[in-house]
Amino acid sequence: MDYFIIFYLSPNTLLIFVYRKPKLSIMTLKLKDGFTGERSIVLPRMVIEMEEKDPLVSSLIITDIGYYPNAKYHFIERKEPINQNVLIYCVEGKGWFQLKGKTNFVHANQYFFLPAGEPHSYGADKKEPWTIYWVHFKGSHAQIYTEGCQEPQDIAPDSDSRIFERNHIFEEIFHTLENGYSRENMRYTSSLFHYYLASMKYLQQFRKSKQYNQEMGVNDDNLVNASIHYMKENIERKITIEELSQYTGYSTSYFSKLFKKETGHSPINYINLLKTQKACEMLDYTNMHINQICFKIGIEDCYYFSRLFKKIMGMSPKVYKNRKTT
Repeated sequence: MDYFIIFYLSPNTLLIFVYRKPKLSIMTLKLKDGFTGERSIVLPRMVIEMEEKDPLVSSLIITDIGYYPNAKYHFIERKEPINQNVLIYCVEGKGWFQLKGKTNFVHANQYFFLPAGEPHSYGADKKEPWTIYWVHFKGSHAQIYTEGCQEPQDIAPDSDSRIFERNHIFEEIFHTLENGYSRENMRYTSSLFHYYLASMKYLQQFRKSKQYNQEMGVNDDNLVNASIHYMKENIERKITIEELSQYTGYSTSYFSKLFKKETGHSPINYINLLKTQKACEMLDYTNMHINQICFKIGIEDCYYFSRLFKKIMGMSPKVYKNRKTT
């Protein structure tokens, strides 16, 4: 019998130890792709040096940025410290990180910072690998945001959580960097990143700053509005009818009946409409591939996504993407 021990080295590399009595073999496996649906940008050193000299951007400099969905086997260990801070924001699944000899466990709707100059390691849970947004950054104002946040910090969905808006800020940063490294782009992304970090560091202020037309209440209209808000806040996850009914505090049958009465759709159909709407937005305004968009709306099966999209929109995602050019 052969025994295999697999170590994750990078999104494209696995180190595999194969034990066959009486010897041990070691091989490195290069993967064709990293995590399915992953996106990342590593800024060139020349651009970072330009940022360091800019009086505005130097306060908060992004050096690397990315999104890893369902990051199975994700593992990073840095025995030699780096000069950037690391932000990891977990939106689904589980993971862990080790800092100063202490191991912390992370679950969905939590974030943490790894400060510059400190050895650390982190990785995805084996059974429920995390989906994460991550950013490497530095600058004269970086410590203001990282201070006191070296343990998992909660960002749980509620009636005014604005998770959907926060993720939209990330996408705007990413899309702007994709469009080039002009001085205006770098200043804009640095300013947006201040806002992005502030939405976490000053969580209550971020949540209370937006006034909603209706307060959470017990009447039927607000019940449906609250459940729709919850759907939008969790657009990147698989949401079940049981989860929605538990969130609203009603039985599954009563909630489903009430929701369809108010909207004309079952809760699951409405979720699919929201996911398709979000997919259309990304097809229109980003360069994401279809498999990347799937993970961004909580659908891992690209074939199912294509069938769902065609059923709702009357055309495949590819045809929808190309319709402007044709």
